[in-house]
Amino acid sequence: MGQPRSREERESAQSGLPPGQRLQRGWPVTHYGPVPKFRPERWEFRVFGATADGDKRCWNHEEFSALPFSTVVADLHCVTKFSMLGAEWGGVLARTILELAPPAPTVTHVMIWAEYGYSANVRLADFTSERTVFATHNGGELLTAEHGFPLRLVVPHLYAWKGPKWVRGVEYMTADRRGFWEERGYHNIGDPWSEQRYSYQEGPGDGPEL
Repeated sequence: MGQPRSREERESAQSGLPPGQRLQRGWPVTHYGPVPKFRPERWEFRVFGATADGDKRCWNHEEFSALPFSTVVADLHCVTKFSMLGAEWGGVLARTILELAPPAPTVTHVMIWAEYGYSANVRLADFTSERTVFATHNGGELLTAEHGFPLRLVVPHLYAWKGPKWVRGVEYMTADRRGFWEERGYHNIGDPWSEQRYSYQEGPGDGPEL
């Protein structure tokens, strides 16, 4: 690998920040639309689509809260150019969900579904990372409603829009399909280290046609 070419790239490499990002001391609230009201008696997490056995799997809030709890220390990189380094996320690993509700062998991508029909597509290889987590906690405390309570996805090696707040389920897919922001001009993959911010930066094979 060659040395970073610009001063900004050199500074980012030294600080642990992807190119174009700045260190954030707090945690800004950023989202599209209103904050949903949490109703535990109505809440359900679903895994559906191309599952290994063809059936969907559902957990209510009490059942999901009883799943194995793990802690992941990982960064959060927002496409708006701020980064939080070394945040502590607690919750259920994506790998745990994959073990409990295995995908079919032909699955290549997942769609993460959240409140109000919001969605984000993620490659299966990114979803299966040992640090991808359905977070219920940050810094040992329950997430606030504004930050995604009761559940948000964190995929540390991708831009934060790939990890929606207020998650309600996962769809296993045998072909890629763009999510909410990907349909509106954001990059289909979203790797912050390659600055994959916008769809016009996509190369062949990066995603379905817009």
